[in-house]
Amino acid sequence: MWLPTPIYERIPQFWLLLGLLFMSSGAYIGFDYSVSFLYFGVGLFSCVWSLYVYVVRLRNPQNSQPEPGPQDEQSEQTAPDVHQSTEQTSPGS
Repeated sequence: MWLPTPIYERIPQFWLLLGLLFMSSGAYIGFDYSVSFLYFGVGLFSCVWSLYVYVVRLRNPQNSQPEPGPQDEQSEQTAPDVHQSTEQTSPGS
């Protein structure tokens, strides 16, 4: 699934905000109710997930192109040209 760049770049912040909202609502309800532990757990998971996504994106940027190494340059020189144009002629001409 393709996402627009501004949305894709903001996903870690969205998960962090969602996690903080869940944790704060769990604390607001109070730990007397069992559902507050669920809220707090989901919030903690969301915060950890946002940090994981952020770190993975820092380690593996999508926009960078690797520089060609010595083997890549050599293979480009010896590789046959596959972009040769072939003209097709019709059988009647």
